[in-house]
Amino acid sequence: MESALLLPSLLLVAAYPRGGSPQQEWMQSPPAPSVTSAPFWVRLNPELEAVPPGGSAWLNCSHNCPLPVHSSLRTQLRQGKIVNGSGWVSYQLLDVRAWNSKVRCVVTCAGETREATARITAYKRPRSVILEPPVLVGHKYTLRCYVTHVFPVGFLVVSLRRGGRVIYHESLERFTGSDLANVTLTYVMRAGLNDLWQPLTCHARLNLDGLVVRSSSAPVMLTVLALSPASIALASTSIATLVGILLAVGAVYVRKYLAVQT
Repeated sequence: MESALLLPSLLLVAAYPRGGSPQQEWMQSPPAPSVTSAPFWVRLNPELEAVPPGGSAWLNCSHNCPLPVHSSLRTQLRQGKIVNGSGWVSYQLLDVRAWNSKVRCVVTCAGETREATARITAYKRPRSVILEPPVLVGHKYTLRCYVTHVFPVGFLVVSLRRGGRVIYHESLERFTGSDLANVTLTYVMRAGLNDLWQPLTCHARLNLDGLVVRSSSAPVMLTVLALSPASIALASTSIATLVGILLAVGAVYVRKYLAVQT
């Protein structure tokens, strides 16, 4: 009986060394590590959206707050439909006509407010860029370039190139219209022999605060030179002199030939 009574005591000591009780052992164990919550964030996608004038766009505002107190989209653009999901809200923006609009999504979670921003750009690439063949007016050439159905005109730069070199450019920043527009650029130039058969092209470039849209015309060639009266007189004199030299040389050869024959 004595050995039977000792066995449970030995087992109890093995499970709880140093004479501690189960409750004391639980109280003395180190606490479990606390789980640190992820930082609160808000995102708005896409961050940059480009639409044609009068078009619409969808922006998605997402966050990692399980129970947001307040969520809203702040913009001067007209809002349409709203679609909600777990941790996100999608907003529709209608009739975008300003070339650059800033949008903010604001979310408040547990008393903390964060926001994300996006930008919507309304623009229209030129429908066409056309360079007419050079027109001779007097002793100069007139070049006309047509840029059609482009927006916003105030951010348009039109340039003319001969070969790979810019011979003229003009910025249209003084125009502030909010509608599609057609632009005509006229430039008068003189041309020399080096300009013959050089490709002439017209280029339209929209600079939209980081977004660059480029369009260009088909090349045209300058095939005839415009000569001034002095140039024409000089050319006539040169031609007459050359003809006289050729006639004189020809006469000498004829006399020599006749002398040999006789």
